[in-house]
Amino acid sequence: MLGATGLGMAGVLAQPLLPTAAAAAQSNRKSGAYKAARYDSTPIPDEATRHILSRFTSGVTPQLVKSVEHFGGIDAWFAKQLTPNKIPDDFADSMYGWFPDLDKSAAKLFSQMKGGMVFGWSVMQELVKWTMLRRLYSKRQLLESMVDFWQNVVHVPEPSDTSWLFRTNYEIMLRQHALGSYENLLYAAITHPAMGLYLDNATSTKTRMNENLGREVLEMHTVGLNYTQDDVVNSSQILTGWRVDVYDTWTVYYSPDDHYVGPVNVLNFRDSNKNPDGRQLTKRYLSYLANHPDTAQKLCQRLAVRFVSDTPSADLVNQLAKVYLASGTEIVPVLKALVASQEFKDSVGMKVRTPIEDAVATWAVMQVQVAQPKADKDAANQILNLSQSIGQQMFDWLRPDGFPDTADAWTGASRLLGSMRAHWLTAGSFWPRSGMTWQAPTYWLPKLPIRFDLLVDHVCRLMLARPSSDALLQAACLATDCQPSDIITPLHKLVKYRLPWLYVTVLDTPDHLTR
Repeated sequence: MLGATGLGMAGVLAQPLLPTAAAAAQSNRKSGAYKAARYDSTPIPDEATRHILSRFTSGVTPQLVKSVEHFGGIDAWFAKQLTPNKIPDDFADSMYGWFPDLDKSAAKLFSQMKGGMVFGWSVMQELVKWTMLRRLYSKRQLLESMVDFWQNVVHVPEPSDTSWLFRTNYEIMLRQHALGSYENLLYAAITHPAMGLYLDNATSTKTRMNENLGREVLEMHTVGLNYTQDDVVNSSQILTGWRVDVYDTWTVYYSPDDHYVGPVNVLNFRDSNKNPDGRQLTKRYLSYLANHPDTAQKLCQRLAVRFVSDTPSADLVNQLAKVYLASGTEIVPVLKALVASQEFKDSVGMKVRTPIEDAVATWAVMQVQVAQPKADKDAANQILNLSQSIGQQMFDWLRPDGFPDTADAWTGASRLLGSMRAHWLTAGSFWPRSGMTWQAPTYWLPKLPIRFDLLVDHVCRLMLARPSSDALLQAACLATDCQPSDIITPLHKLVKYRLPWLYVTVLDTPDHLTR
């Protein structure tokens, strides 16, 4: 679908508006006049660097490329990103204070909700904005990519009746464990009140047992469909006791009186379960599941789909699963093995950006600067509407399996039209109008005068970190009513009022819509 976009939004709209360009394009197409030029004065990273940055960041920018150079190359940059606590991130950290509801306790939020002062949906919108802004501005880009990954593995959707009260804390927990062991992350997620409330374990007792979490920890979070109904019952019995004092104090606690006592057996995990305090039993059980070979296969399949391709080979998944099990479920060795694989190196351009990724990457490419919001119309608040307009809102996937991460889920006509509209609003600095500092349209211009085909290559190198193509040059000519050999001066019509058409043509290419 993306490959069929052809001229992109600008080219499509330009045809009825610019008949002169359209006629010239038909003539030039016959003569093969569209031949991409090379403006080598604007450097670009090598393919391996661009590929890793595309997969593990929100978008390749000149500033990010300079950061790679500062660390001595992509291997050193990647290694540094694997230890995020050593990377100062003051500005991204400061944005947490932009959204004061995020720091309130569950009890205070509930009290204010009863008084009509806050609403669950509005608090969750603040969480979405904060998370998207972190992806845009954080220096810990690999960490943010992994937080996104885990959000969909141990998924707690919003909106919800009650789990929203603890959802911000859940997000912080994922960030703390995102580059550690899955065993520790799984335990933190399954015993967290946000998960407990979402899948009803926080109100489950030995006499009124709910099987939702007991089932999903097997099917969604670990081994997959390899379980029986008896496994579900035993799994649910193990997890009883993790409670929340709902609709009153919202205290999170463990209740031995509510924990089921008696022998349990799940997928050959056996325990006498004699102690009413089942917290250590939960830890042993989740450790067993995290280290299960089926979990290794399922998790490494998802990692390969996220960072390699929609259809990773069984050989790659098996290789990653061996690393996962040998490392005691540590994620960093798996990521290193993934990036070192030939299959990863050969997968350039094979992953489609989700609408959220598209929204963030578009602002990253256009190098916008967002200020602390003072009104609803300000950019820090409107970034949520940007992703919604393309077709996705973070956390808004009500099933427990998390958002899909394959092209067929995100390449429909409505998604493509949404992307084109968002690109146009951004490329033209049209929206949002407040709370954001835009780069001037001339920011991406090299020293003038310059041939138009060289200018297209220069802009493509800055925005996409790659050379232009014959197809892109043709689309740019259609969009701007220019010809490849035109000499662009400061007084040229392109510089005066048509630069947004050039920029949106670049943003509408498959190269920007993929990562």
